[in-house]
Amino acid sequence: MTSLTLRRHTLTVILCALALPAFGQFNGPGPTTTGQLNQPSAITSDQGVLNPVARDLQLTHGDLIEIKIFGQPEFAPPVRIGADGTVLLPLIGVVSLNHLTITAAEKLIAAKLSAAGMYQDPQVTIQVTDGPNATVTVVGEAHGVLPVVGSRRLLDVIAAAGGIPVTASHVITINRPGELQPLVVDLGTNPAQSAFADVPVFPGDTIVVSRIGVVYLLGSFKTQGAVPLNTNTPLTLMEATALGGGIAFDAKYSDLRIIRTIGDQRTVLKLNAMDVMHGKVPDPVLQANDILFMPNSFIKSTLTNGSLNTILSLVSIAFSAFSLTHD
Repeated sequence: MTSLTLRRHTLTVILCALALPAFGQFNGPGPTTTGQLNQPSAITSDQGVLNPVARDLQLTHGDLIEIKIFGQPEFAPPVRIGADGTVLLPLIGVVSLNHLTITAAEKLIAAKLSAAGMYQDPQVTIQVTDGPNATVTVVGEAHGVLPVVGSRRLLDVIAAAGGIPVTASHVITINRPGELQPLVVDLGTNPAQSAFADVPVFPGDTIVVSRIGVVYLLGSFKTQGAVPLNTNTPLTLMEATALGGGIAFDAKYSDLRIIRTIGDQRTVLKLNAMDVMHGKVPDPVLQANDILFMPNSFIKSTLTNGSLNTILSLVSIAFSAFSLTHD
């Protein structure tokens, strides 16, 4: 056997030894094409919803109300709506106000006073001073039940509930009775823009201050684990990688995965980390509970853990045995 042929056989044995274990290598979930990453949050932009001119509240049992007639301040003391939804008023007796809006209740009382011949076109106003409808509830990372008469500003209510902790998102959700969809408000990080997010809140609203979440680093990163999202600025792929100590030597750069669960659907985006690092593709913005998975390269792992020496030793033994049988 010639020296060239022998070298070819040796190279073939080495390549086979390096390639065979790759059949059992786990490279993580396969990439899919369903869904898109970095979808913008559904921030409410309708100013008519965010800043209504006026909100007509519904009355319910337990509400303490003040009923006033223009020019007649002595008409009635504050009265609480009973369990049956009625109140007892001077001159007109029992009136049912349960589930009427304030405007409808004012018109009803004015009509009854006119029908009784007590006043001619009376101007009736009702104000809720206490009761189930006179509060705003804050839940989540900040929490509390706060009294609200008429309306208050969102930032005032959050401040009264203890403010926004470092674990809280700046995207606030407001569940409002009568609205089919919740209001989503982004408080942002620029104080100059805070006035646009300081929307009015009304009695009966529930303000949800959600947790900001974390991003998980798995695979060939120098440090694996959870990276908390920054409450002030978005966290990108490269920033999360830097917080994890960078990418390990044995990483398979071309096979970086961003795994995101949206509802009950898993979305996997496959990226080449080198393309992101060199600015060839945009640096993706991460969301809470994203998983960054970096598979390892078998050849690089072999070089770093000493397996290559074992493989070369086996090849040397095989070569020696081959040489002895052909001498």
